[in-house]
Amino acid sequence: MTIALEHSPIHSTDPRTFLPREVWRALTADVVNARPGTSRVLAERIIGQTVAFLIAGTRTEEPLSPSEYVDRGWHAFLLRTQAYQEFCDRHASRFIHHHPGVPDATGTGDPEVARNRTLDAIRAAGFEVDQELWPQVVDCSQCHSGCTDSPVGGKK
Repeated sequence: MTIALEHSPIHSTDPRTFLPREVWRALTADVVNARPGTSRVLAERIIGQTVAFLIAGTRTEEPLSPSEYVDRGWHAFLLRTQAYQEFCDRHASRFIHHHPGVPDATGTGDPEVARNRTLDAIRAAGFEVDQELWPQVVDCSQCHSGCTDSPVGGKK
């Protein structure tokens, strides 16, 4: 008989512990302001998954890919350059660069492979995955063909 085990850690790390309270609040407000209609609760979830994603990236050599939601949080964080630099120095000992559109390093080009690898890395780093913020991947990612955040007819 085979028993499937959940990949969630026994103890989950709180992403809030990685940011000063004032930075957390500012990033939450930035996410809300960037997308009117976004609730504060959703913005906090986005920031939490962004922190989990960034920390997970410091604990693996595998390339990770953000969801559209996490990318929003990452962009908000990048714009707060001093806070972002301090976070990177403290938790990664280097600047964590944002490289949009980098293909999946497995060579398959399969976005689902990148998504699953990212979620596994987040769990391995001790964080819970907020599944609603990591929807199934569609075959499109910043492709400038009218999808995601494309400047050609995409959602804004």
